[in-house]
Amino acid sequence: MARTTSAPVDAPAIRTPAADAADASGLGRRRALTFVAPALLLIAVFLVLPALWTLYLGLTNYRLTGLEAANPEVVGTANYSSALKDPEFHDALGRTLLFVFGSAVIGQNLLGFALAWSLRSVRRWVRTAVEAVVLVAWILPGAVVAWLWIAFLEDQGGTLNAILHTPGSDWWFDHPMGALIVFNIWRGTAFSMMLFAAALSSVPPSQLEAARLAGASGWRQLRDVVIPSIRGHILTNTLLISLWTFNDFTPYLITKGEPHGASAVLPVYIYLTALPGERLGFASAISLIMLLINLVLALMYVGVLRRRPA
Repeated sequence: MARTTSAPVDAPAIRTPAADAADASGLGRRRALTFVAPALLLIAVFLVLPALWTLYLGLTNYRLTGLEAANPEVVGTANYSSALKDPEFHDALGRTLLFVFGSAVIGQNLLGFALAWSLRSVRRWVRTAVEAVVLVAWILPGAVVAWLWIAFLEDQGGTLNAILHTPGSDWWFDHPMGALIVFNIWRGTAFSMMLFAAALSSVPPSQLEAARLAGASGWRQLRDVVIPSIRGHILTNTLLISLWTFNDFTPYLITKGEPHGASAVLPVYIYLTALPGERLGFASAISLIMLLINLVLALMYVGVLRRRPA
């Protein structure tokens, strides 16, 4: 009887843990780079190159018109030293910090948490209605929101004056920063509310029940159980809304920095310096200073977040 022999079968390639870690998707490095190349190209074109161009402009006396526009000269760090000595820059930075602290750190944090905490125990249709109203304020385009608030606080025929029977009161002129802080709280609370609602849902009910049975009041349950459990979420929310508010340009759509620069937060001040003021080099230097301030704020929050107890 003839003996048949089977063809040898190649042994499967042995994959090492290092190879799996280097290519978890199984695509290979070349194909993986092909997939991410469009995203890297967009980042380079719209983020990296403008950032490098801004850095270069900050070292020059570049202007929109005149001799400096045709033949800009490198002035080194003169723009930065001038900005740090400029009283208008100091005023704009102070208004920006007030805007961030009042509307984001305090306003959106507290109101967002209060809404999320209160909506836990209400009827479902009430919670859905409140969430819808708050979300509408968040998703409306900035130009629409600006027009609505201009109409709401207008001195002649404004809705608030009609409610309070105070015709002629010019809220934007008399209280520009206060009005902007209230506006930004109204607009940005939705994000904090949604984040805190998700965070509160992760708090184990057994812990709250144990605290209640131990005689803890509602305030003590909140202080000793809830807040320590969601401390990381609070810090994350504060970081995000602080950076967003610090860089918010929407106040320009409402006040354009008026009256007499009293509502010119830092992004608005940079715009007014760069385009109407035509001082692109000086404005670019302020933009880099603003970027460094953002970086310092982010590092402060991240440092606190990493030190949180496990």
